Amino acid sequence: MSRSSDAFVAQDERSQRLLVHKLPEAHLVERMPFVLGQARGRRVIHVGFADAGYREFHVAEEQWLHDHLASVATELVGIDLDVDGVAEAVARGYEAYAADCCDVEAVAALDLQSADTVIAGEIIEHLDDPGGFLDAMHELCASDGVLVITTPNAYGWVNPAALLAGYEVNHPDHIAMYTWRTLSQMLRRHGWEIVETATFVPSVKPAAGTGWKLRVLGLAARVLLAVERLVARTVAPFAADGLIVVARPAKP
Repeated sequence: MSRSSDAFVAQDERSQRLLVHKLPEAHLVERMPFVLGQARGRRVIHVGFADAGYREFHVAEEQWLHDHLASVATELVGIDLDVDGVAEAVARGYEAYAADCCDVEAVAALDLQSADTVIAGEIIEHLDDPGGFLDAMHELCASDGVLVITTPNAYGWVNPAALLAGYEVNHPDHIAMYTWRTLSQMLRRHGWEIVETATFVPSVKPAAGTGWKLRVLGLAARVLLAVERLVARTVAPFAADGLIVVARPAKP
């Protein structure tokens, strides 16, 4: 067993009984530069690229990942369920397709050349069928390529702090939160092997609503993330609120 793919294996009988799993080695990174590094000079397929609900904000702030990927990839294709977002991207000159990325047959029907890097940024936590999604990614990824997943980290510190004020910090469309263990298990069950793990500290987006409590919460989140960044860099990388895994198709 490799450390990267099976680092969670319990070390003794007691830890097995307690369901305690050792975390793998990981390092804190900046999300955008890390993902761009995985895409540089490669053919890239970016799934969930349209960023529905936040695209306008990210474009205005020059933070839309798809725009940045276009500057480093040799080829870039976008796939998203958001028909309007796909149409807008095509109008801007991008190659993009509307498809349900949880549907293996629908993805296969696109008949796309496989990619060196498939990027699934902040999408798996939105999906009703993450297993179907990971199966479908095999239709897009070359046998020697990689799948890059970024997602909120259930270990992160923001929500434990927010609950003290009676709040949960979450995208309105999220339906799941992953730990490294649960995400690695999901990947393994669907034919993927993790080759690298990293964490990142996300930025604080403007909160919907007004009132002093939300303003205080926003300030507290910024302070907490600064502390979180220091701890994740020096002591415990999984204290960070963002998780990245790089996986490759498992060998038969």
